[in-house]
Amino acid sequence: MAEENTEKKEEDTKRVTTGALLKDLISGSMVTEKIILKNLGYLLMLTLLGAVYIANRFHAEKLTRETSRLQKEVKDLRSESLSVSADLMYASKQSEVFRLVKEKDLNLEELREPPFKIIVNKK
Repeated sequence: MAEENTEKKEEDTKRVTTGALLKDLISGSMVTEKIILKNLGYLLMLTLLGAVYIANRFHAEKLTRETSRLQKEVKDLRSESLSVSADLMYASKQSEVFRLVKEKDLNLEELREPPFKIIVNKK
């Protein structure tokens, strides 16, 4: 019989704590008094970590956009460099230089004999 009373008391205690828990939860006193105040440091740490995570994500996206922009710029500059180099090669051909000299009337003539080297003896 003593065992039955002990078991009933334990069941009543569980019901009372469960009922009190629901009552505190519905009234909001559990949230404001017990959970939040006991775990305030933990909640602040979670908030800080969340803010750091969001800032890190924005920073990574910014770096990705900048990397993409710079890669596009390098590609454009490389193609421009190849184009300018090809134009320069074409403009520096002997026939093209001769044509440009005649167009601008510079009164220059093409050499008919190869250049020669002047050697001076120092004594």
